[in-house]
Amino acid sequence: MKSGEIAGRRSWLDRIERLGNTLPDPAFIFLALIAAVMLVSLIGAQAGWSAINPSSGAPVVVESLFSAANLRKLLVEMPQTFASFPPLGFLLVVMLGAAVAERAGLFAALIGRAARNLPVRYLTPATYFIGLMSHHAGDAPYVVLIPLAAIVYAEVGRHPLMGIAAAYAGISGAFAGNLLPGQFDVLMLGITQAAAQLLEPGYPLNPFGNWWFTAALGLILLPVVWFVGDRIVEPRLARWQATPPDGLEPNAGTLADAQRRGLRHAGIAALAVVALFAALTLLPGFHPLLDDDATGGARLAPFYAALIAAFFLLFLATGWAYGAAAGTIKSHRDVVTMMAGGMRDLAPYLVIVFFAAHFVAMFGWSKLGPVMAIEGAETLRELALPLPLMLIMLLLLSSVFDLLIGSASAKWSVMAPIAVPLLMLLGVSPEMTTAAYRMGDSIFNIVTPVASNFMLVLIMCQRWVKGFGVGSLIAMMLPFSIAIGLTGMLLVGGWVSLELSVGPGAPAAHPIPGAQ
Repeated sequence: MKSGEIAGRRSWLDRIERLGNTLPDPAFIFLALIAAVMLVSLIGAQAGWSAINPSSGAPVVVESLFSAANLRKLLVEMPQTFASFPPLGFLLVVMLGAAVAERAGLFAALIGRAARNLPVRYLTPATYFIGLMSHHAGDAPYVVLIPLAAIVYAEVGRHPLMGIAAAYAGISGAFAGNLLPGQFDVLMLGITQAAAQLLEPGYPLNPFGNWWFTAALGLILLPVVWFVGDRIVEPRLARWQATPPDGLEPNAGTLADAQRRGLRHAGIAALAVVALFAALTLLPGFHPLLDDDATGGARLAPFYAALIAAFFLLFLATGWAYGAAAGTIKSHRDVVTMMAGGMRDLAPYLVIVFFAAHFVAMFGWSKLGPVMAIEGAETLRELALPLPLMLIMLLLLSSVFDLLIGSASAKWSVMAPIAVPLLMLLGVSPEMTTAAYRMGDSIFNIVTPVASNFMLVLIMCQRWVKGFGVGSLIAMMLPFSIAIGLTGMLLVGGWVSLELSVGPGAPAAHPIPGAQ
């Protein structure tokens, strides 16, 4: 690769980084967004902005956030709004255990040992693949895999931010891809089924209806993320030579006897936690983590929901066992001190979350999101484009809304009743339509500060590089976002053009009603 090409590439990314870093502190960015949403909601309410919900036929009317009801809700429910922000509870619970494992030295010893056995050149695809396979774990990978990936990269002399970027790309950027269906497939295709039944009342639910597409996407994105990470993103990051955060020192030398003994004890503790959760899921006659009233993969919903608690207990048990054997934990008071240290590290994130939680909640109260989604889907219908372009437009529409509305299921709930029947009448199956929507919903996950976990990733970056700002994170992840988006558009267009099956029993094409 020519030096001029590298300089040019760095130049536009550097400009984006500088521009982004001129923005105010993230907390004040969300405060400004709150003010903007309040103003727009006032204008919308005065102007009578509304849309008809295609599922229920009921009108959706924009509400002013200056109304008495919404102002009362803002002030009265402020503690609940903050505490109910989705990633917050997950993060606090997992970090109580992870802080013990970090500060006891378990992560440094364990990952240092593993990293020395993995060729450095394969770190990026391996990290991406683990992130890809972690989608069923909800928000847990953000607080587990991303910080661990940073340690692995630092251990082998590569920049820890590259580890964060690869993990973030696999977890969030490639969220539309997965090798195995899970509870999210059931959720999204359940919404699709309800929309399809508006046209065909007996249309069945196929929880595996996106399997072939999501598996192919996940595998195709592996070399894409590998190339972008190692050839574009990492060259912008200087060679890692700084001092890592407390408790995360890479373990460059051989393991001491105390560390080996600690790892053996941690392994026993890990097996005990795994055995406990296996028993709670599989034990005949007593399996509280299995839903007997559900069918198929949905039976494991309680197990997936319990993974946050599982990671907490796993990190706590293994960290304590390691520390007790290695000599880094002398008593239970050391464990409590380590937990408190982990909570101190989260203080900047908690400040940001307070404002982010209120922005997300107030945007929902205003009803601006559903009105925008319904009107966008109506615009898509009026364009009357060829099918591949129609699906790509749906993908792009989904990606634009992803910059403003974080919940994939919430957007699909209001878009599906229009997009699914419309494309069925044009010969596209509901499953293919869902796949295109999901692809679009993934593209900007890793570059929009509105995403619920964006600020968490930013705080993790700042633990390694002081002064790392919003613009720095956007510039680091934007090449992944562009590459994932272009790959997804080509895949969606090619898939529907070739009429490939989207999943088992789910063709891309759908018989046009009335056609011979």
